[in-house]
Amino acid sequence: MGETNMKVELIRYTDNPEETVAMAAKLCYSSADLAELIAGIEKKDQSKFIDRLVDMGHLSPIEHISFTFAIEGVSRSLLAQITRHRIASFSVQSQRYVEANPKDQKGDTFNYIIPPSIKALGSEFVEKYDSQMSTIQSWYDEWVEVLGGGGENVYQDARFVLPNAAETKMMVTMNGRELLHFFNLRCCNRAQWEIRELATHMLRLVRGVAPNIFKNAGPSCVSGRCPEGKMTCGKIEEVRKKFRQL
Repeated sequence: MGETNMKVELIRYTDNPEETVAMAAKLCYSSADLAELIAGIEKKDQSKFIDRLVDMGHLSPIEHISFTFAIEGVSRSLLAQITRHRIASFSVQSQRYVEANPKDQKGDTFNYIIPPSIKALGSEFVEKYDSQMSTIQSWYDEWVEVLGGGGENVYQDARFVLPNAAETKMMVTMNGRELLHFFNLRCCNRAQWEIRELATHMLRLVRGVAPNIFKNAGPSCVSGRCPEGKMTCGKIEEVRKKFRQL
């Protein structure tokens, strides 16, 4: 245990997501019965229709598809940010039931995230950071012992000394429309580095299964103007190139 890195997997998603979106959208305007509608959609490529739908901003049909991600190697700081996205479902590893250092790994530290800005300072500062995490682990171990040695009532209070850097694991499910909104906000250069990295990983994964829905997804400036005003990063062309080639 110690430093850990982000891992993201798309573990479940709506079958044939783009066909599902096309069905929902065409149902609104078609006099055909459902069997005819489904048969017609399955026979034809829906990419141009999906393009037109997204360009029109008719996004409610995209709410019918969902994507579930398994995420680990992220910080409790990131958890505080991502759970602000309310149209999503979260299952998060508990610090109340899961000890920060399992008994067969005593003397080691909990998993934690090291910010790139600290790594950029060099090995001396990374070692200092590692040492601080070890110190925090010793505080945690001391409180576990003082409070009774183990169990949920002990861990729920000992965890108060753990830092935002402590790793967490989670499963996250969002519908397609909420993902587009999430990417708008969190892929932006102005977003905090860790959640921006997570959002970019997630976008790359969903493009693999619903390319037409997400081909122009990313920060707002990919398909429009930058909304940040005077706070803009000033790298709009660089950002557009990055997400077009993602």
